[in-house]
Amino acid sequence: MAENSETHDLIGSDKVEGTDVYGAGDEKVGSIERVMINKRSGKVSYAVLAFGGFLGMGHDHYPVPWASLTYDTALGGYRTNISKQQLEGAPRYTNDTDWDWSDQARGKKVYEYYGTPWTMFGGQ
Repeated sequence: MAENSETHDLIGSDKVEGTDVYGAGDEKVGSIERVMINKRSGKVSYAVLAFGGFLGMGHDHYPVPWASLTYDTALGGYRTNISKQQLEGAPRYTNDTDWDWSDQARGKKVYEYYGTPWTMFGGQ
């Protein structure tokens, strides 16, 4: 029997990765590359968006607060108030650099940039 990785209220991480993210006017602003889950709370803290580049090459990685995304069944993707212009100035990393996920000050800066409430464990 095949495993069902999606129900009405639950979705497997493998189904979230690659899902498009849409901003104002249903404009695609990126796609979800991965989700970062808080080990202690079990809640998703960040979605890492892939944005920029050409044909999937050379894109940057943008951690955004999970709380800034809402799934829209009509779009088949996530909706956000984040614009492409906002992403262009956002905290990010490239394929050539590392992101220190344990750096609480950096995490707080991401949440503040997007105007999302922060607590010690990734806004959760």
